[in-house]
Amino acid sequence: MAHTLLVLNGPNLNMLGTREPGVYGKETLADVEAQCRATAEAHGLALEFQQTNHEGQMIDWIHQARGRVAGIIINPGAWTHTSIALHDALVAAELPVLEVHISNVHRRESFRHHSYVSLVAVGVIAGFGTHGYSLAVTHFAKLLG
Repeated sequence: MAHTLLVLNGPNLNMLGTREPGVYGKETLADVEAQCRATAEAHGLALEFQQTNHEGQMIDWIHQARGRVAGIIINPGAWTHTSIALHDALVAAELPVLEVHISNVHRRESFRHHSYVSLVAVGVIAGFGTHGYSLAVTHFAKLLG
């Protein structure tokens, strides 16, 4: 049976491809999902892919992941910098977490420099565009070896 990864996307990521393409690129979230699925398949991994603009929904998905998936890849969007509740849910899940950001958040506004998620994550991938998601899937394949 293949290990399953849960890929979670936070607020406004449904707008990829149209929202600030100079910052986030022209790929859509559907393009990102297709990249993730292809990478996961190449490594013999299963994948679940979700996006929400509702923090409570994100927390519910994280709670439901506990004991069910091998790890979480998360692009929490703006919740990265604001959500202690998201941090606490990731701690409670007791799963390895990789944090992904399309842009290099450290070259942006100072409020984006702090991450509550990084305190939980085994690694952070930022600034590689949507390719960062595939890098995260590949890294999980190595971790789960």
